Amino acid sequence: MHGHGDFQDHTQDVRNGEELDLARLDPYLRAHFPLEHGLLHVRQFPSGHSNLTYSVHLGEKEMVLRRPPFGSKVKSAHDMGREYHVLSKLHGAFPCPTPVLYCTDESILGAPFYMMERVRGVILRRNLPAGLHFPPEIAGRLSKAFIDNLAALHTLDYTALGLADLGKPEGYLQRQVKGWIERYHGSKTEELPEVELLSAWLNQNMPTQSGATLVHNDYKYDNIVLGAEDITRIAAVLDWEMCTLGDPLTDLGTALAYWVNADDPMEVQMVRWGPTSLPGSLTRAQLLDRYATRTGRDVSHIVFYYVFALFKLAVIIQQIYYRYHQGLTKDQRFASLGEVTKMLLRVAAGAAGKNRI
Repeated sequence: MHGHGDFQDHTQDVRNGEELDLARLDPYLRAHFPLEHGLLHVRQFPSGHSNLTYSVHLGEKEMVLRRPPFGSKVKSAHDMGREYHVLSKLHGAFPCPTPVLYCTDESILGAPFYMMERVRGVILRRNLPAGLHFPPEIAGRLSKAFIDNLAALHTLDYTALGLADLGKPEGYLQRQVKGWIERYHGSKTEELPEVELLSAWLNQNMPTQSGATLVHNDYKYDNIVLGAEDITRIAAVLDWEMCTLGDPLTDLGTALAYWVNADDPMEVQMVRWGPTSLPGSLTRAQLLDRYATRTGRDVSHIVFYYVFALFKLAVIIQQIYYRYHQGLTKDQRFASLGEVTKMLLRVAAGAAGKNRI
């Protein structure tokens, strides 16, 4: 394994308009870390469409800072306290970063923020980093580690961890389906026939909830840090902002919706979320079988959860496209997202019609 850190996530200069007020941040950090005497140095991680993530060096100490996007009015979508709370309870029981500081004083950076230790390792995005050795045997082992790790999350005792206050599991599925259908209508830009079809199908085919566990809600390759020396080892799972208590099969459905098979149509391959279709990778069906074996859960209604996850993904993409369509952002990356929404709705409708993932 190439274990030289060449494939680790690199930071860049902070983007215009997303600078942190270092004159306020510096004394705040020194008050909390009085033993660090070196200079404060801040850079930014380039990825992500939601919360902003920065690399913060205070002397020898390296940390990661997370804050909401500038100008965001949606409090619940960028709840720093929630993410910090989850990490502080999960740490030690599950691979995740160690949280070190939570600041509610908005006079420092204009919004609440939290700091965590940096977990160094490899993050896989749509295309593999140039030169990374990824033979079929490694792809297979990583696929298994990926799904085993999700199964492990779903077997944690959230009450014993002190996370029983994280959500109301009863009625979770009904609330989710209703809420995401409403969100679509709040960001609609044209009439798409699949929306009515899928809304009716989801309401008619909703299974009885399969229990309640911790749910990550965005489990995919690029939210996982892999070991630099062994990329089949999961060093940490990131992005806990949407973590709640709910039906674990919604989490599995999300992971499967992000997972593109090698034999999926080309339009799906174009927007894959990670290197999931490379030789040796498990298929969605194989991931499902392994999860069922690991957890003993009844997964006979998985098509519902898969279709719902694709619908939800389509709505998230549509919400971003809506902002572009309304002129609220000029970011040209978002111009083609309306087509991605349509494609995801088509895939969801196809899965519902054929009754398979």
